[in-house]
Amino acid sequence: MSKTLIIGASGQIGKMATELLLNNEQNVSALVRDKSKLSDLDSPFLTIVEQDLEGDFSTALKDCDQVIFAAGSGGSTGTDKTVLIDLWAATKAATYAKEHGVKHFIMISSIGADDPDSIESDLKPYLVAKHMADEHLINSGLNYTIVRPGTLTNESASMKVTTERPSDRSKAKISRENVANALLHIATNTFNGNRVFELFDGETPIKTAVK
Repeated sequence: MSKTLIIGASGQIGKMATELLLNNEQNVSALVRDKSKLSDLDSPFLTIVEQDLEGDFSTALKDCDQVIFAAGSGGSTGTDKTVLIDLWAATKAATYAKEHGVKHFIMISSIGADDPDSIESDLKPYLVAKHMADEHLINSGLNYTIVRPGTLTNESASMKVTTERPSDRSKAKISRENVANALLHIATNTFNGNRVFELFDGETPIKTAVK
């Protein structure tokens, strides 16, 4: 049976995706820096790998068919951590995935990562990091899906989304639970070709919107 490695499995979206995959009886290898953060998860389908993304974590990808990169430096860190996690760790993950023959790499990116110069804000270093990580994945030779969510919220999953960016910027948002459920659908289905798309709360069922 295939195995999915979730990098950043103790983060908000990463943990939600981990739980959803486990509930669907998918084999999951959860990469975290501190395994105690997953102490509440108990499943025969779960393997916890305790490694630091700032070091060499290549062994975590052994025997994994699929990777979900859901790690992030977080909003309270500086540009240094943004570079080390959102850029460098993400590019290393793609390189390791290629070396280990991973069949599919799913990257959680961000709205605005396609053109960081179009947004003048404190988020620009983060968007540059995401842009460079995405470009590395695109040029890696891996089969990939890059998901670029809008502004993240803590609303409950509506299970309905859209890949069309709303004209009203205030509506360019999506709940973390909707993102996690989209990851579940992407990770458990086969798609033709590589894909890059934005994702927002909407009116279309997830399985239809991201088909």
